[in-house]
Amino acid sequence: MKSRKRLYEGKAKILYEGPDSDTLIVHFKDDATAYNAQKKAVIDGKGVLNNRISELIFQRLNDLGLPTHFIKRLNMREQLIHKVEIIPLEVIVRNVAAGSICKMLGLTEGEALPRSIIEFCYKDDKLGDPLISEEHITAFGWASPQELDDIIAMTTRINDFLSGLFSAVGIRLVDFKIEFGRQYDGDMVRVILADEISPDSCRLWDMKTDQKFDKDIFRRDLGDLVEGYSEVARRLGILKEPNGKPKPSKPVLVKSD
Repeated sequence: MKSRKRLYEGKAKILYEGPDSDTLIVHFKDDATAYNAQKKAVIDGKGVLNNRISELIFQRLNDLGLPTHFIKRLNMREQLIHKVEIIPLEVIVRNVAAGSICKMLGLTEGEALPRSIIEFCYKDDKLGDPLISEEHITAFGWASPQELDDIIAMTTRINDFLSGLFSAVGIRLVDFKIEFGRQYDGDMVRVILADEISPDSCRLWDMKTDQKFDKDIFRRDLGDLVEGYSEVARRLGILKEPNGKPKPSKPVLVKSD
């Protein structure tokens, strides 16, 4: 197998050079982290599930005409993606009170918010990804006013799509984090969705029981993380149903087109 040049390794993914100058290969790791990597573990199968769930979501968004970095899945752990310049923002959408907003504003977890809220954090682990305003973003040049308008418009569309996708399979989309990047084509540049959308980056609760199917399982020691992610994959049609038989020790994935 030809050696590939590793460009970057993060908490949950590794980026390699792609076959062309404008592409990259992203490898999904089994590493789980929480509290800015203060809590760590390696959980067998996590990367495979995140790869497949993110593939399904990004392909659906591409089909809807919303531009993303996703090109195709290469294997069980890797995707071919467009190379982008990551905008140093974490864009957070909150539909239900959970996580840091409860501590910050004294809200009760699970409390309905007056409306969906879009927050921005400056993407810097050393600073703890601080919450920032739109004024900070444009003043420091992290994104132009037009780019910020595009990000907000796309984020609203993504929230509408994801809320419907998960609601249809009995899952409440509590909140999620996404990132965007600049894609260059000669003198042209556009903002597109990047990174991933998976249970690592979303809070997903069962609509009837509020059971968690996301990384809060790991954060709070609530049980088997892979089983939670597998339930999301099963409901989305990515994992085969057990059909009354004992669940396999490892996920049995459905082949994608």
